[in-house]
Amino acid sequence: MNAVFSKISEELEHHHDLMLVTITSKSGSSPRGAGAQMLVGEGGRLCGTIGGGAAEHRSEETARTLLQKKCSGEYCFKLREQAGNDLGMVCGGEISVFFQYIDPAAKEWKRLVSRVLVMLSAHQPGQLVLHLDGSLPALLDNEGRPVPGIFPEVCDSPGESGQTAAPPLPSRTGAALPSSDMKCRKTTTSFTMPLPVQDRAVIFGGGHCTQALVPVLSRIGFRITVIDNRPELSLPKLFPEAETVLCGDYFHISDYLDLTPSDYVVVMTNGHTHDFDVLRQVLQNPPAYVGVIGSRRKTAFVNQKLLECGIEKDVLSRVHAPIGTAIKAVTPEEIAVSIAGEMIYERALLREAREICPAQGCPMH
Repeated sequence: MNAVFSKISEELEHHHDLMLVTITSKSGSSPRGAGAQMLVGEGGRLCGTIGGGAAEHRSEETARTLLQKKCSGEYCFKLREQAGNDLGMVCGGEISVFFQYIDPAAKEWKRLVSRVLVMLSAHQPGQLVLHLDGSLPALLDNEGRPVPGIFPEVCDSPGESGQTAAPPLPSRTGAALPSSDMKCRKTTTSFTMPLPVQDRAVIFGGGHCTQALVPVLSRIGFRITVIDNRPELSLPKLFPEAETVLCGDYFHISDYLDLTPSDYVVVMTNGHTHDFDVLRQVLQNPPAYVGVIGSRRKTAFVNQKLLECGIEKDVLSRVHAPIGTAIKAVTPEEIAVSIAGEMIYERALLREAREICPAQGCPMH
């Protein structure tokens, strides 16, 4: 969503008509599920994807046609072998796609896009409500309340504007959703999707493998904190994609970092003693994911020490050690791919368990 809305902001500055294309529902197997988005301009797709193939191509053609008419609409595409209006794809599913026309002359669109980008940058949860009649979307906070500052009549404080002027485009705020229900929802009149709050990956150790891993994780939706106890490996210039780079003592992590239950922790320090110091603290309140680089012999040695200092065997069994998917990785770059693959899988399992991102139906594996 960040890339799509950043592109919307850029294109609106040039007064270009745009079409925001969003999958609102799917049945059976399809490459992408509800909430997948792409942005289309007069020349075709600008960024994002709803799964590629014939469905995306047909959606791009539909978007360009609707752009000429300056209107919105929802269409259904059948991903089956060619027959009638089917697309000739063999996934076997069906997707509904909403095409939202974005008028560059409407100031409310600029306000909305700007506020979405601020919330995404701050990792602030919220909900975007697309109205299927094509009216301006609503932006809600984590409690389902309208975010102020988008419409003239929705002010940050009473009396902020002299008069209450109706916006040039119709809009509704949408129904409030409880903060615990942050998933895609569709009704007969609207589609609500959560703003993606990126998961944080906390990496202990700033060596070659971390330097290869950070760019990969940043491209698959993680925000990254790197920690090393060596000043020469705690330089922000080594990790330009990282959100935070810290130099700190592995023995006192809480002095400079607060870990949360939703964090993904990767331990790649420069020795088993440091690994033990980190894991002894991290596993007191285990985060969503913990992975440790090293051989099976090293893992067994560290695990024995952790058991001796009171870490439960059940907690240790959930640690991914040796870290990564078994692809016989050797180089730092190969190891980065192996770790990223495992983290993608574990993140998907957690999201499915929380019903934030349901299974797509035809993933790669």
